[in-house]
Amino acid sequence: MKENIFEYIIFNKPFGVISQFSSDTHKTLNSFNLPPKVYPVGRLDKDSEGLLLLSNDGKFIEDFLLHHERSYWVQVDNIPTESDLDKLRKGVMIKTGMTKPCQVQLINEPQLWTRDPPIRQRKSIPTSWLEITLKEGKNRQVRKMTAAIGFPTLRLVRCRVGKISLSKIKIDPGKWIAIKKSEII
Repeated sequence: MKENIFEYIIFNKPFGVISQFSSDTHKTLNSFNLPPKVYPVGRLDKDSEGLLLLSNDGKFIEDFLLHHERSYWVQVDNIPTESDLDKLRKGVMIKTGMTKPCQVQLINEPQLWTRDPPIRQRKSIPTSWLEITLKEGKNRQVRKMTAAIGFPTLRLVRCRVGKISLSKIKIDPGKWIAIKKSEII
């Protein structure tokens, strides 16, 4: 009997790439020489960047999506107050329903690669950075959450999946590495 060989890949998804392997209109994961038969563990939309986990271990994928945290560095228009952030911490109403409570804090601007194209800059409106940690992943959820409290997202970078974080692992956009399951959870 052939033994299953499971693979776990961490990929730094660039801006403008969709988290699937085929599309007639967008750049996809097929452009990055990923191993065959691995699938995204969750998704990052085309306008989001950062860590994307891929695997061929279906049971792991299902468990991870239900039970493990993902964190995001989020650049927003203006500077939210603690009262604004408390709304996110408790959960906010978006079109698909109420979000679960999350962890959120103001942070200093993280050290990141240059985004192409760059985000828009406005002289009259400052920007700030948040770190948001959650366990759910509704479509464009973080963007909808910040918009719901009046602070639109300008740049969104997934900085952590499980135990793997951009602050510990240095991987350029468009690059990937194989990792062990034990390094993730």
